[in-house]
This record gives sequence, C-alpha cells and structure tokens, in this order.
Amino acid sequence: MIAAQDLKKSFHLDQTEIHVLNGVSLEIKRGEMVAIVGASGVGKTTLLHILGTLDRPTGGTVRFDGEDIFAKDELALADFRNRKIGFVFQFHHLLPEFTALENVMMPALIRRQSEEEARAAAAAVLKEVGLEHRLEHRTGEMSGGEQQRVAVARALVLRPDLVLADEPTGNLDTHTGEDVFKLMRDLNRAKGVTFVIVTHNEALSNQADRIIRMVDGKIA
Repeated sequence: MIAAQDLKKSFHLDQTEIHVLNGVSLEIKRGEMVAIVGASGVGKTTLLHILGTLDRPTGGTVRFDGEDIFAKDELALADFRNRKIGFVFQFHHLLPEFTALENVMMPALIRRQSEEEARAAAAAVLKEVGLEHRLEHRTGEMSGGEQQRVAVARALVLRPDLVLADEPTGNLDTHTGEDVFKLMRDLNRAKGVTFVIVTHNEALSNQADRIIRMVDGKIA
C-alpha cells in the first residue's frame, strides 16, 4: 500500500538546520498492523505526519498504491487525506460542545455527505466500537477510554484504507489503554483496516504484526 523511499525532513531553527529524518525507507502492506517504536525525538511522529500527508518531506518520495502523493497540490492532497486516511492522536481532539455522534459525523460532513448519510455512518461505526449507548453524550460525560473510542470511530467513519495512530493509548491508564489497543487490533483483523501506530508501550507494540524501530531519524 505504502512505499516510502529515502525520506528526509529538516527544520531551520535560527541559523541551525535540524535533521529529523535521515533517509527513511519502508513499506506498509495492506491489512497490516505496524508499530513504530523508539525513544522520544527520533522522528516517529514526523514520519507519521509525512505518511499521513500532514507534512511534506524535505526529500524522498511516498507512493500510495503506486501513486506519488506529494506530486499533488495542497487541495488535491487534502481531498486524498479525507478519502484515504484516518487519524487517532494521543489527545482525542474531540469538540466538547458536540455529542459523540456529531463528532464522528464531522469527516463525512467535510466530504459533503448529506446529514442523513453522515448520521447513519457515524451511528454504525460507533456501534462497532461499542458506544451505541453513548451517541447523544458529550465529551465531558464520557470516560477517557470512551472518548478515545469516539476518536477511533471518527477515524474509521469514512472507511479509510489506512489509519495512523500517534500514541493512542499514551493518555490512558494501563487497563483502558489495553482495551483501546485491543479494539484497534480487532478492527484490523475483522475489517482488514491497515494501522500504523506510534507507541512507547512495548507490551502493546509486541501485539502488532511488525515493529519498526527508529534511532536518530533512521530505521534501526
């Protein structure tokens, strides 16, 4: 599904050039669950952002089903991201004034689906993650684990080819984190959703199909 070749990423801070990625090459197969691990600051999140087209590399290419995605302009890239990729972050970034159902509807509404279609899709995926009884509850009325399940549902509502998760259990207690990870693993196995997960949790990463370990901006 994904073939990244010789990815480089650098930033300028004052007069200093900081190299974050130093020639990363990797492939992700459709239906895999891949964990990316490594110490803080080695470039894991930067790599994830590039794979998700949230950031452009300084050098190298990313091909998605054979297509060079960074050959697209920003508008086409945004459309690609909305259609193909779901995101789950450490902090769920739910809108507190909206219900679980309304939060999950957002990507569908951005795609300009009708409200009726978006509502039906959101309700269906919330049922899949075990929250059919929480549709009309706002963020503050749910536990941390339930909020993260809503975030997973939001990532899945448009049935993306790929879900990228950045420390999705990092803000949860051990038991709740294990439950959320198990949910993603079950969705991977049952639905064939491809997951790439950045995590510091070795116990959870060991449950993935494959572990990619990063050191100093490279794959070890």
